[in-house]
Amino acid sequence: MTDDTATPPTEPGPETSDASELVLSAEGLIAGYIPDVNILNGCNLTLYDGELVGIIGPNGAGKSTLIKAMFGLVRISEGTVLLHGQDITNREGHELVELGVGYVPQTRNIFPSLTIEENLEMGLYLRPSAWKERYAFVSDLFPLLRDRSRQRAGSLSGGERQMVAMGRALMMDPAVLFLDEPSAGLSPANQDDVFRRIAEINDAGISIVMVEQNASTCLRICDRGYVLDQGTNAYTGTGDELLHDPKVIELYLGTLAKAM
Repeated sequence: MTDDTATPPTEPGPETSDASELVLSAEGLIAGYIPDVNILNGCNLTLYDGELVGIIGPNGAGKSTLIKAMFGLVRISEGTVLLHGQDITNREGHELVELGVGYVPQTRNIFPSLTIEENLEMGLYLRPSAWKERYAFVSDLFPLLRDRSRQRAGSLSGGERQMVAMGRALMMDPAVLFLDEPSAGLSPANQDDVFRRIAEINDAGISIVMVEQNASTCLRICDRGYVLDQGTNAYTGTGDELLHDPKVIELYLGTLAKAM
């Protein structure tokens, strides 16, 4: 897309989704933190079974607000969120966890005074009888969590804490996992490791929606991406399309161009 008059990439329809099941959809979301002051101004998003979808955009574009709204942490005043066709708009977070939605916030995403194992137990408080099965699954993905299960989470590095946070969210066997800035504050080496882990989680069959400031890496590993600007969808396309779209590079103030 090099023509200034070109239109943004469009949402994949049934004919381009390889007949995959539509797991999650958000349509026309208007939401904000205080009444009559909207951060989201008509956002749309779709997530198909097995997809990794990335959300990028300038600071203040509404990226984290979009995930929080879909997870019931920011009230939606207009629009709908559907999970497997069921309306989950403005449902409480604990209800969504039980319905199969996991969420890893950017900060305060572990219990530092608890051990790794105790953190994982907290992730399964709604279904404690499934401990053995889910602990085995998470330990296979993150062997470190098993090998150091008695270590207090507060003593871990930033990258290790993210493993604990993601592992805890996976304990309830979610169909959808929301990740809010998983690489924030990490060293480049730890960022690379976290992105590898996210790809492994996706390969295990879990559909993921990820907000990321590290836009180039996000687009390299995601199936599709959304660029938000001022609370609306500015561009949508495959990760590769967005990564090489000069208009997206311009919108993102050159950050993508420098990283390529």
